Amino acid sequence: MNNDATAKAAGAGGGLRRGRIFVITLLALFTAGAAVSMRAATAVHMRSEYLDPLGALSAGERLATVLGAAFAGFAITLLLVSAVLAKIGFGRALIAAASILTAGFAIVAGAGALGLSPYTGLLVGMLVQGLGWGLVETVINPLTSALYPEDRVGRLGILHAWYPAGLVGGALLGLAIDHANLPWRWNMIPLALLCAAFVALTLREKFPPVSASTNAPVTPGEMIKATLRNPTIFVWVVLMMFTASTEFAPGQWLDVALSQIVGMRGILVLAYVSGLMFVMRHFAGPLVKRLGNIGLLITSSVFATVGLFALGGADSPVTVLLAATVWGFGVAYFWPTMLATVAERYPRSGTMVFGLMGSAGAACTYVVLPYLGAVYDKAKLAAAGGDVGLAANAQGAELTHILTAAAAASFRTAALIPLCLVVIFTAIAVADRLRKSK
Repeated sequence: MNNDATAKAAGAGGGLRRGRIFVITLLALFTAGAAVSMRAATAVHMRSEYLDPLGALSAGERLATVLGAAFAGFAITLLLVSAVLAKIGFGRALIAAASILTAGFAIVAGAGALGLSPYTGLLVGMLVQGLGWGLVETVINPLTSALYPEDRVGRLGILHAWYPAGLVGGALLGLAIDHANLPWRWNMIPLALLCAAFVALTLREKFPPVSASTNAPVTPGEMIKATLRNPTIFVWVVLMMFTASTEFAPGQWLDVALSQIVGMRGILVLAYVSGLMFVMRHFAGPLVKRLGNIGLLITSSVFATVGLFALGGADSPVTVLLAATVWGFGVAYFWPTMLATVAERYPRSGTMVFGLMGSAGAACTYVVLPYLGAVYDKAKLAAAGGDVGLAANAQGAELTHILTAAAAASFRTAALIPLCLVVIFTAIAVADRLRKSK
């Protein structure tokens, strides 16, 4: 089926209302994004209530492990469900995603009262949230591809603009609840209501077949064979690990690392960057036409590297916002451009290639976040001169110096990831040009 025929089938033909279905994908991703920033906004509360009593010297690493558990769940769902999504169907998968997300919110809200240790309860709740988030991602990318085969890059860019929109919404919600001196668990209520909203909308629509998500519809077995016959796919899987961890890991770490040293809540920085991303992702299509997919990825990698190095030296609201602006310009286009690139290069891998990419990105973030936490804890101890020094200087200007050194170490370590991407994407661009010239 050619692009025009597929577009017609996904649009007015077949009783499908693709505009309304697309709105459901936007709302689902908005909800997932709001849950991500909710986790970042409530991280300081979870640490002080549950993790600091277990040992302040390792609280940073424990907190990063808790936050990373959501990314582990995200990776598991994408890896296991993408190849069999055709058996489930888009509509049923969206309903299941909302149900699982809501269960995850409830478990986190009740951590410590479930017959488990509070730390274990947080880990389980975050893992379950990640499973629901991963199911959202499993559905929305191939669904958008099926709805708009004539404009996949542009529509995926618009779709993924609603992830940072959700980050802004979740961040503002978290700040409002803190400002009102309400329990941090109240963050979960509006998130559960959003899940109920996109379930209600889903029940009213007829969805296209999953096979319409590529120009070469294939069975799960054929997708697996096509993927294994193209080992270069796994180069892109590794690159997705790098791009996703450049975006997600620092974003989850902003509030923890910066709030006490720059005179403003780090979650506000995340909201600001997410607002930039929301606007910028609407222009993915024109930028790709001008720079090409690889050119846009090279440019993004340069900005992300500079931005993360600058975040490592930020010590005031002005410097942190400037650094975050550069980092935000860098990471805004990574996720949708990577997905669109592999969809174009490997069409016969179908939904499986979306699953592999998303799963790899989330899995790497699960590894990188605890590593950043460990780097933070180690740098904090080194700046304090050891355990005794940290205990003696846990206030005032000395504490600010210690926390600044720890934040700098964690962000500058993260900056090495996009620095590698600059080199690798440049090599791919050269290889593509040489291949076309033959």
